[in-house]
Amino acid sequence: MSARALGGVLELDAVVKHYSGPGAQVVRAVDGVTLSLGAGEIVALHGPSGSGKSTLLMLAAGMMAPDRGVVRFEGRNLDELSAGAAADHQRQNIGFVYQSFHLMAGVPAVENAAIKLLADHVPLKRARQAAIPWLERVGLGQRLNHTPDKLSGGERQRVAIARALVNEPRVILADEPTGSLDTRRGEEILALLAGIARERRVAVLLVTHDPQAAAFADRVCTLRDGRLLGPPADLATPAVPRRLARG
Repeated sequence: MSARALGGVLELDAVVKHYSGPGAQVVRAVDGVTLSLGAGEIVALHGPSGSGKSTLLMLAAGMMAPDRGVVRFEGRNLDELSAGAAADHQRQNIGFVYQSFHLMAGVPAVENAAIKLLADHVPLKRARQAAIPWLERVGLGQRLNHTPDKLSGGERQRVAIARALVNEPRVILADEPTGSLDTRRGEEILALLAGIARERRVAVLLVTHDPQAAAFADRVCTLRDGRLLGPPADLATPAVPRRLARG
């Protein structure tokens, strides 16, 4: 599926990523995907386990190179970046929410949320000050100094979301951002992402099985066997009108 004419903040143009499977089998994780995300646009991506969704996010972030096709950020081919420039791009322009959190053990929530700023040589005091409002926005203002082992799964997920947002990225890539959250917290996080997309003109691509996501998305797509299709029946019709959910 060619989602729309290219020219967005983030573009995947006929992107292919295949892996060698058992024997001579070829796993077509991403198989000719073309997708463009504009500034302020939210795209929800749905698909069964093993359909290539996480691989697509890694390609979109520039964390993985495609076998064929091109991934562009603001018109620039990510394959042309040096290793250092690619790392800078991922740290400064991309907010990536991992499904498995990837928090640093023994490190307080506020410093976990500030890690990208610290990697950019922002002084610890300033980095902590920048992270605190984001932790407050995800409901963790009273848990700033708790280490991951003292947080619930849902709280760890929210720290990971704050970490993705702390550098005010141009693109947010989220892998099941509400997967560890209850319904109320999940809706709050989706509303937060939608608000950031609208207010700051951030492009958002989120992998989700959450039916609530359709109420906040501009488009819903399905990835099946590595190919991009239209919306699945259970996510095609928003449960809440988007003008209300995002207003």
